[in-house]
Amino acid sequence: MKIFELKLKNDGVTLTVYLPDASREMPRMALRPGMLVIPGGGYHMCSDREAEPVALAFASKGFAAFVLRYSTGSDKCFEMALEDVDEAMELIHANAEEWGVNKEKIASIGFSAGGHLCASLATMGRIRPNASVLVYPCILESISRILAFPVPSLEEKVDEKTPPTFITASREDNCVPIKNSIAYAAALEEAGIPFEIHIFEKGYHGYSLADWTVYSKAEEGYCAHLQCWFDLCVDWLYKRFEF
Repeated sequence: MKIFELKLKNDGVTLTVYLPDASREMPRMALRPGMLVIPGGGYHMCSDREAEPVALAFASKGFAAFVLRYSTGSDKCFEMALEDVDEAMELIHANAEEWGVNKEKIASIGFSAGGHLCASLATMGRIRPNASVLVYPCILESISRILAFPVPSLEEKVDEKTPPTFITASREDNCVPIKNSIAYAAALEEAGIPFEIHIFEKGYHGYSLADWTVYSKAEEGYCAHLQCWFDLCVDWLYKRFEF
């Protein structure tokens, strides 16, 4: 696997690229789907547990993966973060041939505030992803109270160009209430956009992959039932991308 980091225009913003090696023994992997990973962190920071572990998980399923560490902090603004994710998508498209990525099969995944940025890309991006994955996403403007800066309500931005979307969240989440996920799903339904949504009864906010790579043993035990979201998501993407 080739791993390297690119610096983007805004200060401190990077895109880390994970390119699994190609081989004649794996002919279907010569041109891979791509996954842009957007960690959460309340727009205060970018969470490590929602970054490389997620990228490596998707790489193991045949994806070229990209982790965006975008503009965060109270001295920044939503528009800067949106500029970062636009630039990241443009970089992936511009280098797709060299990196062995199928430009027609690029998805993005975002967690919490990263889910907000992911949904922003899906509804307002200069280049929209071909599929969008939202994990306990911030969607509503009212969630700005816990974020580093004000954000727009994204259920209002869904249109006919919004890509098919996979959503997962936990009803027990008292940090980002599931009304965020439900509002976005309702907007997708209204616009006629295909989607799949999984709301689990229990689980902490920030469960990421919900396995030992991101949790202590006690936490993993409580959230182990959530691990299935990843396989459900990959199956959905494989069908969406016609593997």
